[in-house]
Amino acid sequence: METKTKTKKKKGLKALAIIVAVVIVLGVLINVAGFYKSNPDKIKTYDTTNPYILEKTDISGHRSGGGIAPEETMMAFKNCAENDNFSIDVFEFDLHITSDDVLVLLHDDTLDRTSNSEEIFGEKDVRPENKTYEELRTLNMGAKFKNEQGEMPYADIANDEVPDDLKILRIEDVLDYLTSVGDYKFIIEIKNSDELGKKGVDILHQILLDKGLIDRVIFGTFHGEVSEYVDENYPDMTRSTGIIEVLKFWWAAITDSDSYEPPCKVLQIPYGKPFQYFGLNTATATVINYAHKHDMAIQYWTINDEDDMEYLISVGADCIMTDYPDVLYNVMNK
Repeated sequence: METKTKTKKKKGLKALAIIVAVVIVLGVLINVAGFYKSNPDKIKTYDTTNPYILEKTDISGHRSGGGIAPEETMMAFKNCAENDNFSIDVFEFDLHITSDDVLVLLHDDTLDRTSNSEEIFGEKDVRPENKTYEELRTLNMGAKFKNEQGEMPYADIANDEVPDDLKILRIEDVLDYLTSVGDYKFIIEIKNSDELGKKGVDILHQILLDKGLIDRVIFGTFHGEVSEYVDENYPDMTRSTGIIEVLKFWWAAITDSDSYEPPCKVLQIPYGKPFQYFGLNTATATVINYAHKHDMAIQYWTINDEDDMEYLISVGADCIMTDYPDVLYNVMNK
C-alpha cells in the first residue's frame, strides 16, 4: 500500500512538473512573440487612395502633448503650435458633453485627476455631463499637472486667478485657434457612450461641417454603439477602429484571413508594454502589410519610448500618437 502511494505521489509530481514546464515554455514563446521586431525591408507598398496612408510618419500630439503641458488645455495647444523647437502634424484630443450640450475637452470620465474640481465643487467624481459649461469654466485644468521634474507649477492657481489658457475648452475654440495658426489634421474621440455619445456625434458633425473640417478629422470612440451610429448616419466622417475591431483585425492579420472586411479606413492600435507581455505584437511586417493591403492606415498609441518610436518609424507607421511630440520630432529628425 505504501509503495502504491509513493508511486502516485511521484506520478503527480511528474505531471505537475510537466505542466509547469509547458506554462514556462508558453510564457517564453508569448514573450518572444510580443517583443519580436520585423526587418523594415519586409514592409511592402500598396497602391492606395487612402489619404491617411503615408510615406512619412505623422507626428500626433496625444492629449495635445499632455506630457509637456497640462493636457487638452489651450496652454498645451499653444505649446505645440507655436514652439520653435518642434512641430506636429496631428492633434489628438477627447470630448465630453456638458449638461447644456457643449462639447468640452477632457480625457477622463471625471474631472478629479486633472483639475481642482473637488475643491471647487466640494465633491469627488464630478462628471462633465452633470455640470454646465460655465460651471466647468471655474476650474483650473492644470491643477494636477506634473512636469518632468515632478513639480506642480499650476497647483495653487484658483478662482479668478485661473488664466484662460488653463480653463476647460470648447471644441469650437480649439478648432478656431488651430486653423488660424496652421494646417493641422485632427484625431477626435468622444468619450460618452450610448445616447450622450450619439448626441455628441450630432453636435460634433455639425461643427465640423460649419468649419469645413470633415475631411481633416478622424473620429474615434471606444463604444461600439457610437461607431455604428456614425456609420449609419454620417458616412462622410472618417472613423477609426474600436477595441473589438482592433482585436478582430489583429487575429485576421496573424492568420492571414481571406475573409476580413475592414470596418473603416483607419486602424488605431496600441503598441508596447504591457501588451507585448501577452504576445500582442501589433507592429510586425505581417500586421502592417495586412493593414495596408486592406487599404487601412495604421496609427499607433500611446508611444512615449524613444526605441519604440524609432522602430515604428522604420516599419512605416502612418501616424504615432505620443504625449511627448517634442521627443518624437527629435527622433524623426536625428
